[in-house]
Amino acid sequence: MSMRTLAATAANLLWALFAVQAIAGHFVDLPYDYWLGWLPVAVAVTIGIALRRTHVSRDPSTRPDPVEVDPPVTGTWSALNSPADKVPSHGTHALGQTYAIDIVAESAERPRPGFAWLWPVARRNGDFPAFGAPLLAVADGTVVRAEDRLRDHLSRNSLPALPYFFFVEGLFRTLGGPRRIIGNHVVLDLGDGTYAMYAHLRRGSLRVRVGDRVAAGQPLASCGNSGNSTEPHLHFQLMDGPDPRTAQGVPFTWRGVGVPAGGETFTVAPARL
Repeated sequence: MSMRTLAATAANLLWALFAVQAIAGHFVDLPYDYWLGWLPVAVAVTIGIALRRTHVSRDPSTRPDPVEVDPPVTGTWSALNSPADKVPSHGTHALGQTYAIDIVAESAERPRPGFAWLWPVARRNGDFPAFGAPLLAVADGTVVRAEDRLRDHLSRNSLPALPYFFFVEGLFRTLGGPRRIIGNHVVLDLGDGTYAMYAHLRRGSLRVRVGDRVAAGQPLASCGNSGNSTEPHLHFQLMDGPDPRTAQGVPFTWRGVGVPAGGETFTVAPARL
């Protein structure tokens, strides 16, 4: 286990300690001053800042060329949190997310619900055209990680739901480790030290398992809303190792699409058989 992994685990334990004592404090008098209870938070935050600052961030002039792969979807989609707009795209290099992208499906027949200021607080996943959409292998490769046992929760794309998403659900997902953030996922070894990760998959939708060889365009799973997600969408990234806890992000470009910017809509035609 690397020092970064040990430090991240220690930070999670400190957050857990803070949560436990906060709950216990409602029922019993703790044998120390109130301010001491905040020490685990201070140390955990310090560790988090140190991890982000020490994570190797490549200078733009020394970044490797993007790896060209096929798009992971067909149909019409829109991009969010794209590396075409900023790097790191999600505001952090952690979990190999430097060049990650989020995409949501668009449909004229079943329009994607917009952000709700008050109501409804949450929506069913079936209201979103991305939910259940097939996700495809972007290149020939081997499945090295695969999980689809985590539940798909309701949407969080409303103003009343966001505080819960960030401050309650987000805290407990952090305590649960990377798998609770990534949700159901699959990682492909594409060769030459490049790995593709698909996150927030639909529960029970995996069509492959660890060790399987897959061909470009082969269905892997379905788009879902598991993990740290506000609505059904695909989080896609390339990285230089199979474990997102220690991997660094790798730039990508989708064949025929490029790297769509945030808000940009793109369409991918199904492959001809």
